[in-house]
Amino acid sequence: MEATRFLIVLADDFGIGPETSRGILELAARGVVTGTVLLVNSPYASEAAAAWRRAGASLELGWHPCLTMDPPLAGADRVPSLVGPDGCMWPLGKFLVRLATGRIRSQEIHRELSAQYDRFVELVGRPPSVVNSHQHVALFPPVGRLLRRLLQGVQPPPFVRRLGEPTSMLARIHGARLKRAGLSSLGRWAARPWRRTGFPGADWLAGVTDPKWVQDPAFFTRWLVRMPGRVVELACHPGRLDVTLDGRDGDGLQRRREDEHRLLADPSFDEACRRAGFRRVAPSEWVRLAAALPRAA
Repeated sequence: MEATRFLIVLADDFGIGPETSRGILELAARGVVTGTVLLVNSPYASEAAAAWRRAGASLELGWHPCLTMDPPLAGADRVPSLVGPDGCMWPLGKFLVRLATGRIRSQEIHRELSAQYDRFVELVGRPPSVVNSHQHVALFPPVGRLLRRLLQGVQPPPFVRRLGEPTSMLARIHGARLKRAGLSSLGRWAARPWRRTGFPGADWLAGVTDPKWVQDPAFFTRWLVRMPGRVVELACHPGRLDVTLDGRDGDGLQRRREDEHRLLADPSFDEACRRAGFRRVAPSEWVRLAAALPRAA
């Protein structure tokens, strides 16, 4: 076990739409995806949780807190600063501008996160063992602090995504370098309080990019064979063609989901994992292993 590297393959956006959820469950049944996170404020969340149970509930299912899409669970009248004229929460760009200019109220963020947490427990029947925020909004104050406060009493503490990759990877991997550099810089700063308060996470995060770069047949394999670290999380967004995403998902993301599904299902992905010395594990499995490996992250 000392010579083994560990790879957590975490599919974001479970529940965003039925075909996206189906695609994730297909990859989980093949042992490719080792965990996923549920968008509980999506209109398709209940259907996704039911599909997860019908599939045997063996795929580790965590929570994907969302403040930038679909109507809020707390009710628009209780979180008005989060909601646009269409009754849905502001998209990411507008959310960040409003957050930076003081037009998003902290108490309303906490109210919506609490409502989503409660909904997750209702749908899944337990607290989340994995948490990462939709579109990385937990990087931006005060969202991360409020989310951490909400999760502080959860035992065992959930596995939380740490956004960051080695600087050397920016030169080695093409695509979205400015975005990746910015997220890594913010992520290293944001990870400190999570680590200090006992929330487990990976050494590094792989897979961040823009949609066009996922069309490269070697996209995932390049990441895996070059990424250092004892435990690595691979963020992915696989799915099947899903018409329910029209008008809800960002430009180009639907094509990206189909491309990622195809690449993850290809035998070359398994081969890349072997070449890189990775053993694929679920997030909670890594947490258990880490307790026996004091030198691990």
